[in-house]
Order: sequence, then structure tokens, then C-alpha cells
Amino acid sequence: MRPESPICPVLVAWGNAWLTGHIGLDEAADHVEAVGGPAVVGEVPLRKYLANLRSGGLSGFRLALPAPGDPLGLSGPPGFNSAAVDAGQAAIAVLDDTRIGLVPSLDLRGSSYVGVKLDVHDSGPVRQDLPSVAEAERELSDAMRQATAALAAAGGPARERPRDVDGGGELAPGYPARAHRVSVLATRLGAALRLAEERGLTSGEIATRGEALRDLDRAVRRAIVAAHHAIYEPVRNS
Repeated sequence: MRPESPICPVLVAWGNAWLTGHIGLDEAADHVEAVGGPAVVGEVPLRKYLANLRSGGLSGFRLALPAPGDPLGLSGPPGFNSAAVDAGQAAIAVLDDTRIGLVPSLDLRGSSYVGVKLDVHDSGPVRQDLPSVAEAERELSDAMRQATAALAAAGGPARERPRDVDGGGELAPGYPARAHRVSVLATRLGAALRLAEERGLTSGEIATRGEALRDLDRAVRRAIVAAHHAIYEPVRNS
């Protein structure tokens, strides 16, 4: 399961909206299951699992969108990091005295059932080196300008505007307007990156283009993570 199936971003956004009193538990779970189908944590239905976590001191969710060589949002242990990198995403539940990592995979039962299973891992402390949403927005703007210049210099045949990149990235009630804007923009850029093609370029042009897209991909992921954490700004020491 890759980041284009945004189970963890949806869980983090709507889970935080629930925990901060903007929506109810059922609405939060409904949004998660609208994206991926019925969701279970181990063998426990998502609603029941979240209610149990709340009783156990759940105070918030954090998002990780790692890639190979860039463990964005992760702080170990190695087993959790590896599973999250393989999935391209993870959610971290912050409780009073512990952190729980949730990593999604497809839950296929029989010929017609398709849902999501969230595997439970121990997680390290919340990363403190993540950008604020304002910092991430500036990084994203810089990366967009640099990528545009690099791609123009790389040349190659003209491309039509990528299709199917509109929509997605919307946050839940309670998030600042700036976080909504950054999340939507970053999500659309991420979709465009996944649709990018390299046909018709020389090997040198591909190398230039690849470096530019990798830098933009990192900025996109950092912006999405920052936007999903913005509901807790300026408090960022959980």
C-alpha cells in the first residue's frame, strides 16, 4: 500500500479532529473507511480500537510519510521503520506514556471483500525536527521553482497537463486554513509526480529530471506531514 492510497493521512486528519472535539468518532471512522473500505487493527474494528485508545490516554495522531533513505516522521524502532518505509506511510498514536505505530496493508478476504488492516508496532518518540506548516510551505515553493527550472532545462517532448491530479488532500474540521491550502497543493503535486513520464529524454536529461523530482517529492511529503500536524501548532512537543 503506497502513499497514493492515503489511509494514514485520512486517519491522522480525522482522528485529530475527533480528539480535539470537532467531530465524533463515527464520523472520523467513516472517513477512513470511505478511502480504504472496512478497517481493522489486528482483528479489532477501527471504531472499537480508537475508543479503547482514547480510554487509554490517546491525545493525538502524527503522520509519517517515509521513503527509502528519508524516514520522514519516524523515530524507530527498526521494525516499525522498515514496515512504514515499505508501506510508504504510517500513523503514530500518541498516548500518555507510549507511542503506537500503525502501518496499513490491504485486507483481502475472499473474492469481494477489500478493506484495510492496520498492523500495530511500538514507536519511538514524536520527531521534533519536522517543519511547521509555514516552513513546509516555503520549502515547497522553493522546490517547485527549482524543479520547474530543472525540467525546462532538461528539455524533451512537450507534455500535456497530467490528468486525474485534481482533488484530494482536504483536511478535517479544526485545521487552520493555511494547512488546508498546503495539504491540497502538496497532494496534487504528489499525484502529478506519480504520473510523470520519462519517455523521449536522453540519459543526461533523465538524470537531471530525476534529481529535480526527488527534491520536489521530499518537499511534497514534508508539506503533507506538516499540514496534518498543524492542528497542534504552536504546541509541538508531544
